[in-house]
Parts: sequence; C-alpha cells; structure tokens
Amino acid sequence: MAYTVQDFSHLIGMSGFSDALLNNHFTLYQGYVTNTNKLLDALARLEREGKSDSPEFSELKRHFGWEFDGMRVHEYYFGNLGGGGDLSQAGELRQALEAHFGSYEAWERDFRATGMVRGIGWVILYQDTATGRLLNFWINEHDTGHPAGCTPILVMDVWEHAYMLDYGTKRAGYIDAFFRNIDWAAARKRLNVELAMRAAKA
Repeated sequence: MAYTVQDFSHLIGMSGFSDALLNNHFTLYQGYVTNTNKLLDALARLEREGKSDSPEFSELKRHFGWEFDGMRVHEYYFGNLGGGGDLSQAGELRQALEAHFGSYEAWERDFRATGMVRGIGWVILYQDTATGRLLNFWINEHDTGHPAGCTPILVMDVWEHAYMLDYGTKRAGYIDAFFRNIDWAAARKRLNVELAMRAAKA
C-alpha cells in the first residue's frame, strides 16, 4: 500500500508564513512521500529477485529512514499548525506542561531556546511512553536521534527551508510566527493524558 500526500493547503494564508514559503515546503514534503514509495518498491523488487544481500539493497535500506522520517515529521509539523496559537485549546496538555516544567512559560522558554540552537534540525516536544514525562529535544537530521519509545507531541521545523525565504537568518521571528499559529488542539490529541498526569505526581 503506497503512502499518499496529505493535503495541508488550508495553511495557505497563515499569518507570518508567505504562500511561497508554504508551497515550497509542501513540495519538499511531497518529495519525501514520493521517495518513500519508490524505496519501498525498489526494496520489494530486490527481495523478490533474491538480492537482499546486495550492496544496493543495503544502501537503499539505510536511506529509507531518511525519506520515511522526512515524510512523517513534516506531517506532524504541518498537522500542529493552523490553530491560531489559541492556548485555551491545549486543555490537559497545558496542565501537563505546567506540571512537568514548573509553568507553561518555563516550558515555552526552553522550547524557544532549543529552537535557537545553532544548526539545522527539529525541535520536538516528546512524551516518554515509559514514564509519561514531557521533554523538549533537539533533533539534527530527522533519520537519527529520535528518543526511543517517545511520542511527538509538538513539532517545529528549523531547517532553513522552513523560514529563510520569509525571515532570512532571523530565526527568532520565525519561532514567534510558529507560536502564533500552533494548533494546540491537534497537539493535545497526541498526548497520553493519564500517563502525563501520573508522571507529574511521581
């Protein structure tokens, strides 16, 4: 079964993001979906041909994580945008952030500071599914460094293509725009509330 491109065109017109930037970003995301499907087809063909021990199979298998994770983290990213930054929609997620970081403001400061780390990558608020704890992570390249057993709750892309067309090197302005457009209800749906609250009381 092939993966399909999700439609995020409802984000066009979002404050702080030009249409050109978003359309370029959508095209990049579509490339990850296309290449994920191509790699799955190529790997299946090599398996049928009895070439799973070939260098070609090995290289394609190594590259698969890059394309698949590139597809998936963009879906998380676009999926938690378009909400107008209405924190009242965060519900239990805000309560969990307050419990785990001391206050919502402390969490936001940490998330923003993580976003200003020099380099390219992603900032991801994760929930540790073993303990329920909420943690902000810096992820360099999306096929490496994801914490095992954790669920992405809120994802921010900080590769240059996510902001430079509109903001140049002023990444802080992009982060401001990101916060103004978070869909907190979407992020809230990714949270295991019971686990988060149990961890907060531990």
